[in-house]
Amino acid sequence: MKNLLIISLLLFSVVGVSAQIKPDTIVVYKTIGDVELRMHIFFPENHHTDGAKPALVFFHGGGWKGGGPEHFYGQCAYFASRGMVCMSAQYRTEKSNGTSPIECVKDGKTAMRWAYANACSYGIHKDKIVAAGGSAGGHVAAATATVQGFNEAGEDTAISCRPKALVLYNPVANNGPGAYGYNRVKAYYKAFSPYHNLKKDTPPTLIMLGTKDKLFTPGMAQNYKSKMEALGQHCDLILYEDQDHAFFNKDKNEEMHYQTMIDADKFLISLGYLKGEPVVLDLLMKSENSNHKH
Repeated sequence: MKNLLIISLLLFSVVGVSAQIKPDTIVVYKTIGDVELRMHIFFPENHHTDGAKPALVFFHGGGWKGGGPEHFYGQCAYFASRGMVCMSAQYRTEKSNGTSPIECVKDGKTAMRWAYANACSYGIHKDKIVAAGGSAGGHVAAATATVQGFNEAGEDTAISCRPKALVLYNPVANNGPGAYGYNRVKAYYKAFSPYHNLKKDTPPTLIMLGTKDKLFTPGMAQNYKSKMEALGQHCDLILYEDQDHAFFNKDKNEEMHYQTMIDADKFLISLGYLKGEPVVLDLLMKSENSNHKH
């Protein structure tokens, strides 16, 4: 299994993520007006839909303004090689659709409902569906688990949008005064900010954050963790020394790109969603260096 994983990583560690990695299938999960939003799906090797695999739904960064599903192709390929069904969700943005942060959360909730509604068709274990994301995508992922309302009109809210766990890469999860996005959402920040809406049923959460992040500061993250623990909920916080916002992106820090995959893998192992051990960082980096030489 480990050799298979190393081979998989070799396939996607050359040049750039979006140029090398392709999803196994892309489907429309939501049509709103004349806009079709797509789910980019990666399957484990030899995946059968009559199985029940854990699943990850990723939401890209971009400040609610831009970005695309390719942002998390690398993570999708990695976790698919570990046995998960992985999805990277397109959602409406200001740049592409002229929309506000509200539509980002609406689409995030629809994406999660789609994952639950189609779990059997895609061989997904309904009790092991994880939402993940970075920066504003981390906010969207966290919002599917914490905030009330912000549902698309006419959507079947009897289908849950709440993931069973959260994996958050420097999420801008506090939108209150002095925090990220306040000027855009101040009229409704108390209902919109995951930090202000943590509850006793908030799912187990991993937060990965650089110590130099100014958009969601280590102090905010520590308070987030303390609030979770006061509610009796599981929250792991990993601080990466001297790393700035978006440190986990491959073009920003290749080592951290892989290290955060490993750390997220360990978190999912601790929840019983994955088995075995992650590939160690040295092997991932050696694979990368070997490819560059060729």
